[in-house]
Amino acid sequence: MLEYYRKDVVEKLKAKFAYKSSMQVPRITKITLNMGLGEAREDKKVIPAGMSDLGKIAGQKPVATISRKSIAGFKLRENWPIGCKATLRGERMYEFLDRLISIALPRVRDFRGLSIKSFDGRGNYSLGLKEQIVFPEIDYDKIDALRGLDITITTNAKTNKEAQALLEAFSFPFKEKDIG
Repeated sequence: MLEYYRKDVVEKLKAKFAYKSSMQVPRITKITLNMGLGEAREDKKVIPAGMSDLGKIAGQKPVATISRKSIAGFKLRENWPIGCKATLRGERMYEFLDRLISIALPRVRDFRGLSIKSFDGRGNYSLGLKEQIVFPEIDYDKIDALRGLDITITTNAKTNKEAQALLEAFSFPFKEKDIG
């Protein structure tokens, strides 16, 4: 994917947006994977299981996230583990992106494409998966529960149009074609 970006994507975007230098072309800086494990309040065995799943998906050890303050309405105490996250950069990031586009997204049930409304205005894209079993690394028989996963793709694009063009060059399956 990195070679594809350097050879093909840079040239496409340079021509489309009339950049003078290839350093002006937007690129993906990092991919953040986040798994919320709110049920860990009742069962402490959920955190290691969730971290194991996220570690298999990311290809690196995730970090446990902890609550910052106590919230009585959610029966939550300060400094309790409530999720896990992993930040991918470099080769692992491009390898994960390849697996996401070519393997995981086609395995999502009733998949009709990604919404372009998930851009944040600064060129970053977020998507959520309802189940972690769309990744082939996860063995369906060995999981204890289906868990969701948030994926944020951070780019250094200045606008949503540039970021959308970058992700479309990587053949992201968007539903709509253009940001209004």
